[in-house]
Amino acid sequence: MSKCRPPLTALLHASTIAISLGIASPIQAATDPASDASPTAASDILLVHVGDGEMRDATLSSADSAAAQPTVLTGGQGDDARRVPRDYLGIGIGIISVPDYNGSNSRRRIPGGLIRARVSGYSISSRGTNLQVDLLRQIRGADTDWKLGPIINLRSDRTRSVHDPIVALLGERDTAIEAGLFAGVSHRGVITSAYDQLGARITFLQDVSGEHGSWILSPTIDYGTPLSRQTFVGLSASVNIYGPGFGAHYFDIDAAGAARSGLPTYDRAGAHVTLGKATFGVALAHAIAGDLRQGLLIVGGAQYGRLMGSYADSPIVATRGDADQWIGGLGLAYQF
Repeated sequence: MSKCRPPLTALLHASTIAISLGIASPIQAATDPASDASPTAASDILLVHVGDGEMRDATLSSADSAAAQPTVLTGGQGDDARRVPRDYLGIGIGIISVPDYNGSNSRRRIPGGLIRARVSGYSISSRGTNLQVDLLRQIRGADTDWKLGPIINLRSDRTRSVHDPIVALLGERDTAIEAGLFAGVSHRGVITSAYDQLGARITFLQDVSGEHGSWILSPTIDYGTPLSRQTFVGLSASVNIYGPGFGAHYFDIDAAGAARSGLPTYDRAGAHVTLGKATFGVALAHAIAGDLRQGLLIVGGAQYGRLMGSYADSPIVATRGDADQWIGGLGLAYQF
């Protein structure tokens, strides 16, 4: 089997494989930083929604083919010379079906898009409503790839009217701006072939806008492998841990909100640090022209998420919504 780089190495990450094509989704604010900025994703995920960061990355990582890509020498000659993979640009658009809000039992369809690029070995990508930059240069031919860099995310959960008339009476939220760091490592040639890849990643986001005033920590594990020169598949699993302020802002109900909506008051979600959500996802890419390394791709994915603990017990979930959260989407991507 000839070496091939799965489509948009970075195009295919979440938590949090939520098909996130990069959308400012209504849900995007609840669960995944790296998606949820959930930015947790380990390598790059195809259609993923991390905005709740949640809808998150199905983080699919892939192997770069040394034979198929030109070598660039940087940093001079001799021991200081470094070989880096070729530059690329990938874009994607699609349609995603997501819960109306994080914890809702109704759905809405939203458009999404993403951009991924690599210049001189440094990667930049958008996932859901976040933007991140990998400050560690990739080395061509290396089986292990370390990642570290800044990330910024816009969380827009319940920033517009929701379909549920009772939850809508609790009022809208403003967009939260979150900033932080991600770090991870991936290794290729671990299970099925010399070209599959297993990765681990952790993302930390802190609200810097004063909206929920809290933080989100998202560890993620992902695995991806090319099935042929035309087809690539990836799996991802992640959890999201939230600071007290996050649960208080998005899941608790104060006396005024209870009076307006008729729902009971609730203050357990903001009482302590919470393991609030777990997600599992799958993503698939198929090259229309027969080569995953370039050209037009059909991409799709699905993600199952489960709200847990005091988040699942909140009246907006237990009474008006559902702790089981599904996301799915389909789109087109093109790599130059």
